[in-house]
Amino acid sequence: MPINIGDEMGKTESKTDKEIGYELGIPNIHRVQSPSSINTFRQCPRKYFYHYIEQRPTKPSIHLVKGSVAHSVLEDFFDNGIIDEKEYKTILRTRASALLKTRWLSAGEQLKKMAITDEELHFSDLAIMVSNWLEDFLKKMEKEIATGKTPNEAFKVLTPIRERKYVHNGYAVQGFIDAIHEQDGKITVLDYKTSKRDDISDEYFLQLAIYALLYKHQHGKIPDQVGLVFLRHGEKTIEATENMVDHAIKEIKYVHENTTSKKLDDYPQKKSGLCKWSIGQCDFYEPCFER
Repeated sequence: MPINIGDEMGKTESKTDKEIGYELGIPNIHRVQSPSSINTFRQCPRKYFYHYIEQRPTKPSIHLVKGSVAHSVLEDFFDNGIIDEKEYKTILRTRASALLKTRWLSAGEQLKKMAITDEELHFSDLAIMVSNWLEDFLKKMEKEIATGKTPNEAFKVLTPIRERKYVHNGYAVQGFIDAIHEQDGKITVLDYKTSKRDDISDEYFLQLAIYALLYKHQHGKIPDQVGLVFLRHGEKTIEATENMVDHAIKEIKYVHENTTSKKLDDYPQKKSGLCKWSIGQCDFYEPCFER
């Protein structure tokens, strides 16, 4: 029986029943989970049902567009080195600005469909986030240059492994890691965030715990640190531990145990302020409350 493996980037691949979830001891696993799907179930089982089992479409969001644009800018930023080392700051600022404009224009059709009336305001907000990230990056470069490295050498040292997909068939979970830094023998796993918050919430902690598990499965050891790059505020990291990995396994197993059914009634509503708020509502508010 083919298994549909859905992930946060909308890609799919096919596996067989015997190849996924073999470490869980749970029959009838129908899908591979991700940090996003697991956190969705924790937030509201009914929302999980509509999104991942019935696969109902979600509405376009300016926040998702901005997040996608920011991720692509930071991923492509490292594609080329520095030619003129004397003007490396100007070169990198120009590069980031040009990438942002190009990626924003590429999102034009999505923006039109959403009928965004304050597009310039959203672009300016995104430009500030990219600029914040870049200035932090330039400070890191200055520290490396102060140790005797050239700008090109510093840039190379600070260039992460980008947008890497990890899959753990045994626990039937996968995720995309935005950036993996290896410096001075230490591994740091990072995820970019465009949200206004700047704390590592329970939701974010679980995401990082799953990344630690995935990294350990692939490389045989947990990373030294995991963290979030809040593009509005800066980088926050915490030590990765075996306890984090155990926490991830526990949550993954819990979600798999409770998502084998395809019956709506097995996925109860979890009413909260996330159902409906002053300027919006859950994508599945109507079917959820009209039945």
